[in-house]
Amino acid sequence: MFRIYHKRNCAWSADDIDDILETLKSNEVKITFFMVGEWVDKNPEAVKRIYEEGHEIGNHSNSHPHVNNLSYEENLAEIEKCSQKIEQITGKKPTLYRAPYGEYNDTVVKVGFENEYYVIQWNKDTLDYQALTGEQMWKRIGNNLQNGDIILSHNGTAHTSDSLDMLIKNIKEKGFQIVKVSDLIYKENYDINSNGTQIKK
Repeated sequence: MFRIYHKRNCAWSADDIDDILETLKSNEVKITFFMVGEWVDKNPEAVKRIYEEGHEIGNHSNSHPHVNNLSYEENLAEIEKCSQKIEQITGKKPTLYRAPYGEYNDTVVKVGFENEYYVIQWNKDTLDYQALTGEQMWKRIGNNLQNGDIILSHNGTAHTSDSLDMLIKNIKEKGFQIVKVSDLIYKENYDINSNGTQIKK
């Protein structure tokens, strides 16, 4: 069974979280939600439900800045503030970090590595934030899925929640298993480049 990961960013509204969670439950899928600290502040009950339903929660910075413009100390503050907010609700500190806007440089990677975070990146983008339909999203990602892919999507978009069931079923029909990020990435004996990509030693 090939493995693929469907990652979800939480940075906007939480209106569709219940629908997303019901779809994930009905398909027996657990994924990773990368949360912005300011979103956590506004939606603590959603954070709690996501965690209690067995999904993984990752750190997506506190305020979603352009991290390539920040110093080491500023990057660290963004990560730590977000982690503290998540841990206060779930009792568990995140171990995964995904930088806003997909921005990575040596400083961003170093901050994550030196503070015991796995820094991750996606390699397939649904572009759901551009209000694509489910069919358009599938056309973007469906023809070139590969083992180990990380698919980016968001909550709070026009069609993500109503297309999620179709996307999950189509991915599974191609023979892939959808897993959480921590079940997919390397945990040891790897390097990470300035694009946030893990490279097995």
